[in-house]
Amino acid sequence: MSRFTAVPSVPTGNMTEWQGQILRALKENVELLAGIRGEADLQSKAVTKGQLTVNQTSAPTFSRVSATGQGYTISGQNVAGLDDFGKLINDVQLLANDVAALRNTVNALIAQLKG
Repeated sequence: MSRFTAVPSVPTGNMTEWQGQILRALKENVELLAGIRGEADLQSKAVTKGQLTVNQTSAPTFSRVSATGQGYTISGQNVAGLDDFGKLINDVQLLANDVAALRNTVNALIAQLKG
């Protein structure tokens, strides 16, 4: 865990108003980055990229629908054959796997961002 020294208060004398505003903004930003703003719940604490350990997601396994729907024609209607039905089941499973992997990554990222 990182440790930071408290940032002293901005002096009120011997500076112009704009100098005081800049120093107060810098002080607040440093306190946010360091997590030393004094908030009990740390809701304003910054998250730095070094704190995130979630890996990028891998390439998706699902790329396109492989079923063509060119099975049989019955009474002028195209009806998918067993081969296309099997391809559709496989496509849906690949898509479900990709969604599950993305969900796991997003949940891990949310957990790290919440601290």
